[in-house]
Amino acid sequence: MGAAASFSGGITPLYNDGWGRSRYAGNDKGETAILLTAGDVPVWLVAIFVTLAGLAFGSFLNVCISRLPRHESIVRPGSRCPRCAVPIRALDNVPLLSWVILHGRCRKCGWRIPWRYPAVEAGTAALFLLSFLQYGLSVRGAGVAVLCFLLLGLAVMDAETMRLPDVFTLPGIGLGILYAALLPAPIFRVHLWNAAASAIWALLAASLILAIRWLYFLARRREGMGIGDAKLLALIAAWLGPALTLLTLFLGVIAAAVVGLIWIGLSKRGEKTLAARLPFGSFLCAAAIYAIFAGEPIIRWYISFFR
Repeated sequence: MGAAASFSGGITPLYNDGWGRSRYAGNDKGETAILLTAGDVPVWLVAIFVTLAGLAFGSFLNVCISRLPRHESIVRPGSRCPRCAVPIRALDNVPLLSWVILHGRCRKCGWRIPWRYPAVEAGTAALFLLSFLQYGLSVRGAGVAVLCFLLLGLAVMDAETMRLPDVFTLPGIGLGILYAALLPAPIFRVHLWNAAASAIWALLAASLILAIRWLYFLARRREGMGIGDAKLLALIAAWLGPALTLLTLFLGVIAAAVVGLIWIGLSKRGEKTLAARLPFGSFLCAAAIYAIFAGEPIIRWYISFFR
């Protein structure tokens, strides 16, 4: 089977190439391994449930974004206002709806709630819904939703704090290997091969970033990419395989370069713009989300030049 066949459906990584067009890989419509049977339940009703689940996970993701970079517990204490520290009532903690009812302010002290909170909730819900609409109630659909949850959280954390917490990246790598092992396959050893290949691609992706980091240090005598970026790309590779990971890296670098040039152009003369740091992890996460849903046509277009 040609290499291009492995990009024909879903986010089946290249290490699953041997079954890229088979019924086991779930690439063809109607052949995905269903986790839940909807029966006669209308699709729109399932979509509403998925969206509500996305809102709930988005609310939890906001807690992770606010606390994990500061090494705080996400369990205790409960949700509270960052300014007055008054616990947030359950009725004031409904995703999106409470923000609208309270006009984006704390009920107690009037502190303006940052737009990031409703944006993350809405973004998570939209990504969950898109995962369902594109991949259905399947192993692949559930995996895409989990991956988008991780990527969105890491993107915002890196943008706000320039940190990519290990508590997100390292478990994310493990979940990517588990996802690869759970992809439908005809025999058990193929599950093992998928998991092993996922781990190998993760290791190679991290090594690539570390090599770039080392070369940059030799040339500039200062650090460029962080260790967190290496772990992030390893996470992406564990889930997506090599082709979409390379596309992610390419798009992330291009986006960061464009934003950097715009930043320099808008900055005043005399400012040390070249020393400014950009959250490269945020660009990688955004590029990975794009690659999940729209990367395969780009890969097929590129491969067509070599046929």
